[in-house]
Amino acid sequence: MIETKGLTKSYDDFLAVDTLDMKIRNKSIFGFLGPNGAGKTTTIKMLTCLIKPTFGTATVSGYDIKKEPNNVRNKIGMVPQLVSLYKDLTARENVSLCADYYGIDKKIKEDRIDELMELLDIKYAENKLVKQMSGGQKQKVSVVASLVHSPDILFLDEPTIGLDPTTKTVLWDLIQELNDEGHTIILCSHDMYEVDKLCETVGIMNKGRLVAFNTPQILKDNLMKENESIAKNQLNDTIEDNKPKLTTELSIMVENWLSDEIIEEIENLPFVYSLRSSYDDEGRLTVDVDKFSHRDGISKVIAIVLKGGGLISSISTNDPSLEDVFTNLTSKGME
Repeated sequence: MIETKGLTKSYDDFLAVDTLDMKIRNKSIFGFLGPNGAGKTTTIKMLTCLIKPTFGTATVSGYDIKKEPNNVRNKIGMVPQLVSLYKDLTARENVSLCADYYGIDKKIKEDRIDELMELLDIKYAENKLVKQMSGGQKQKVSVVASLVHSPDILFLDEPTIGLDPTTKTVLWDLIQELNDEGHTIILCSHDMYEVDKLCETVGIMNKGRLVAFNTPQILKDNLMKENESIAKNQLNDTIEDNKPKLTTELSIMVENWLSDEIIEEIENLPFVYSLRSSYDDEGRLTVDVDKFSHRDGISKVIAIVLKGGGLISSISTNDPSLEDVFTNLTSKGME
């Protein structure tokens, strides 16, 4: 587990991290977000014992970052945004060098390297020079090097930046697999989809302070409620004749055709403002539902589709995304 207690870092008159208090659960995947200059990188540097806090402290795997930095370093692994491998050495030579740095017994070192390279599917390139490798291969070697001393916690800084979608997916699977094996993962990323997909809990920094800490879904739900409350207040302040129609878009994929009677029944619902349908291999039904009755409205639309024999393959709404949450929280107070 990682726990910070009043963790603070200042540089002269600039407060980079302001009394940070948070707990990251053991064996979880934690997403750490923030705009440039928010204090995220400074926090990670303190947690990895690269810099000392001005005030406060933190414990990492039970060790105090100020009193027991060497014990902390033995419990963590770090994959930086910029690959820090020796370009003129092979993949295996780089990992072996890291193992020697941590004083790993030579009797177990080679087996450990083999095991990790097999796990990350990079053993085929173990004798390849780093300068001859692709971006994805380099990232895999970096992860192997960071895991060679069996750390409890792995810090990943923008691990998929600049990678193609296929390689991204491979690394996402790897991150999940490492977590399944018991590693705590701290993921720093600007890819909101990546964080939403992988992370159980998310912390968002802004101007040195922690402005949000919860699961991605709860953060999105909270923003949706906030937006609805704002919209309702604005609507109440609007002259009746000029009130706009505020809607939630419901998209339903069905595997079969819906009859004209079913479409007409949905269109005639009092809370449905418009309906669009398109068919190719599957049918997509897009319904604009009144924003303030959308919970009941969505249920009723789905019930009519099912009653009419519709085989639903997917349902989606235009609810807030994690990117919307991030933008909302980090733009507050900006001029």
